[in-house]
Amino acid sequence: MNIRCFQRNFSAAFPPLVPLQLPSPMETHLWYILPDEVKNSALLNQYSELLSPCERESVSRMRGDQLKKRALLARALVRTTIARYQTNCQMNPRSLRFRKNLYGKPEVEWRNEDNFNPPPLHFNISHTSAMIACGVTVNVPIGIDIEENQRRTKNNIIAFAQRYFSPYEVKVLTAISDPEVQRQEFIKLWTLKEAYVKALGKGFSAVPFKTFTIRFRDTTMRKFHPPESSVSEESDIVVESSEDPTDPAKNWRCALLEVAGSHYGAICVEKDRIAGENAPMKLTVWKTVPFVEDVCVSGTDAVLVLGGIIEQ
Repeated sequence: MNIRCFQRNFSAAFPPLVPLQLPSPMETHLWYILPDEVKNSALLNQYSELLSPCERESVSRMRGDQLKKRALLARALVRTTIARYQTNCQMNPRSLRFRKNLYGKPEVEWRNEDNFNPPPLHFNISHTSAMIACGVTVNVPIGIDIEENQRRTKNNIIAFAQRYFSPYEVKVLTAISDPEVQRQEFIKLWTLKEAYVKALGKGFSAVPFKTFTIRFRDTTMRKFHPPESSVSEESDIVVESSEDPTDPAKNWRCALLEVAGSHYGAICVEKDRIAGENAPMKLTVWKTVPFVEDVCVSGTDAVLVLGGIIEQ
């Protein structure tokens, strides 16, 4: 386990973020923070200083202290995560600017200067009341989603699935007799479908859940192992387009995780032509409290691989 602790003098200027190399082709970095573990008001105030005036105003308009806190942590996590990566100059998390694409997906708005070549960095964020996560890739789009594994649905699962899921997915869920197992499999499917739509970056209205199918080829649970270990031989998560089976979904690679014992996490990235179509997804996961502590949890019980081609 790799643990780095920084000074806790929150009233002083921020210590510099430990720099990281950009992810390699087909490599995904996943950072997550647990809001309940961030209780220092001075630290939260420091995070607030990282935000733009518009972001601070947006946070202040939210109702409820917990909602404001999660919104603040989400924005601070994105800014500090992106600022870690080595480019041709040091990056101040406060100076980062963001924009949204035509469909509302956030992206970095790099400054346009002669001596600055912006990195081909992509990111995506997801959050629940108990966890906030940010995924980072280079060259290829990424979508992530996290859901609490104890999440309960008010609706009947099968009735809800019939409304939003593909016929194949409904059939799979209907065949599960154990209500608890059925609920868990429903959440896994939902998490994967959200990650795929977010990776496409076209919005949920442009890619309804019913227009594609998630298939599991293998449901064996595997733990993370060091990079020198073996790689699974075939993908156990397949995305199939119901409308066009010849293209869109086959260009994407997905992974399903259990994170911190409390959440399912799904990652979807476009296949990198440079790395090769059959290249496995490399994945490194950190638990963080920005400027305070970063813990690499890959290779621990905090991260269980439930599916996908993952370099182990």
